[in-house]
Amino acid sequence: MLTALTTTIGGAAAQLPAAVVAHGPWGDGGFWPFFLLFPLFWILIVLLFVFVGRRTWRRNHRWAATQGAEGVLRERYARGEIDETEFRQRLEVLRSQPKP
Repeated sequence: MLTALTTTIGGAAAQLPAAVVAHGPWGDGGFWPFFLLFPLFWILIVLLFVFVGRRTWRRNHRWAATQGAEGVLRERYARGEIDETEFRQRLEVLRSQPKP
């Protein structure tokens, strides 16, 4: 079976023009450096992931920083640490104070 396959491949290669067998599909003028495209592609993909990841992290970090005291108060109310009347009282106090 293996010898039949080798004979078939050898016969197919014998039918190809000599330039294709000797130089590959690039012809006599050398070859275009495809080997540079594949690493460049993956480097660009990795850099894209890093860029998107850092941008998302920064955006989430800024959002968390802007939550401030009202955000903490909302979280405490959501966890059940304080009841509705205490939440409203504290929220009123926070909103009545001037922001720096």
